[in-house]
Amino acid sequence: MTTERRKRRSARPGGRAARRALRSAVDSTMLPGLENRLPRCEILDTVEVERIDNASMAILENVGVVFRDEIALSDWRRAGAKVIDERVYIDRGLVRDLVSTIPHEFTYHARNPANNLRLGSRHTVFVPMTGAPYLRDLDDQRRNPTLEDLAMFHKLSHMLPAMHSSAHHIVEPTDHPVSHRHLRITYSSMKFSDKMFMGMTTSPKNAEDVMDMCAILFGDRFMEDHPVTTGNCNGNSPLVWDETMLGAMRAFSRRNQPVLCSPFVLGGANTPSSVPAAVAQLNAEALSALAYTQVVRKGAPAVYGHYLSTVSMKSGAPMAGTPEISLMNFMIGQMARLYGIPWRTSNTLGGSKILDAQAGYESATTLSAVMHSGANYIWHSAGWNEAGMHCSVAKFIVDAEQCAMAYRMAQGLDWSDFDRAVSAVRDVGPGGHFLDHPHTRETFQTAYFLPELFDNNSIEQWVAEGSVETTERALSYARKLLDAYEEPILDADKDEALREYVARREREIPAEDALNQTF
Repeated sequence: MTTERRKRRSARPGGRAARRALRSAVDSTMLPGLENRLPRCEILDTVEVERIDNASMAILENVGVVFRDEIALSDWRRAGAKVIDERVYIDRGLVRDLVSTIPHEFTYHARNPANNLRLGSRHTVFVPMTGAPYLRDLDDQRRNPTLEDLAMFHKLSHMLPAMHSSAHHIVEPTDHPVSHRHLRITYSSMKFSDKMFMGMTTSPKNAEDVMDMCAILFGDRFMEDHPVTTGNCNGNSPLVWDETMLGAMRAFSRRNQPVLCSPFVLGGANTPSSVPAAVAQLNAEALSALAYTQVVRKGAPAVYGHYLSTVSMKSGAPMAGTPEISLMNFMIGQMARLYGIPWRTSNTLGGSKILDAQAGYESATTLSAVMHSGANYIWHSAGWNEAGMHCSVAKFIVDAEQCAMAYRMAQGLDWSDFDRAVSAVRDVGPGGHFLDHPHTRETFQTAYFLPELFDNNSIEQWVAEGSVETTERALSYARKLLDAYEEPILDADKDEALREYVARREREIPAEDALNQTF
């Protein structure tokens, strides 16, 4: 955008000045990366941890993992693994040596350095959901998403303090050819937020395009020593890694960019119908991919990942918020810490078709478990419903506030004014109240979390104000955030280079269904 165009836009009535005034009433400053002080829930004793570890190593040594990729098979042969056809048998000593070179912690670098984030140990980040083929929009209507809808979610991610990332394809931009989407998605992630973001891994070449775009934004040499994005590579449970994911994994690891190595668990369908055995299989799958990142590039950052769901034996549908998912999160946290690797989990998942009690209960159950499990990269933290089939704007907003509440809880206790607060008890004495005490007047805005989206007024006041329910309140708040949104400035030369790259690659990539679009 030219300087003159910026001036004209700023001069419009209700333009930048009005947005700044509105934004001053909406604190969109990103919460710093969380250092989770909650005690970790460790349900396995030392013997049980060793039992899971030994079972996983036996799977890797004796059952093997299929790598459907000739390059990966050649890499494993050179690394010293036994390879028969497509099956790789990895000695436990080799596995341990390889995963020991994964950094225990690293820092994500955002295009706004104020939004850099540490990951690993007790350092935790919240990341929105991705991958929804549908959305529930600002009118709570379920429909196909567009690129404009994706931009809306990236803007909301930028405005919500508890969201540490703009992720990538929060919703699928179905108005663009599949073969071009990764380019538009990546540009949108970079453009509309200056927080960290995720990179598409839908094919090896798509992953390389993402790396090229990151190099434009951050510089090739900078990426050599600084993680700037995150890829996710899903395994095909049980015990298969395919060519698409392995090629994308190499594209990221070669450029020293972190990858989430994520088995896709549907408990009882592609794992045994046993929680400990499912975790043993998942652990073997994750370790095989984590080890491979180090075959590609020793010392490259990587994250122990997974997607967890249990399967209804009534219908075969995936379920969210079940007790077993919480138990598996606790167990996986212990296993990741055994190997000293940062780990990823999924957060506020729901199976309901609307934002209702089921969605709330499932999401809250999982959120509580992942906070006490000690997870580092907490993905799918906002918007997920209908088993991931849609992203709900209303749920996106409510989930983000739930994450902010969890963040506050995980910060632990503040003892800084304990003595002054106790002295207030002496001042007030028996039968009094604290509402007008100087300590209360000084601290009432920060002492307790004040939800924006939950109504705690009397029934009479709630009715007088229109009997507004949670979904309507959340959608109203989403509109308020979007009205207050102000696009973070992106260097004009980098912006132009990114747009030129996208345009060039779209000319080069076949797209028979391409719409007649300009960029």
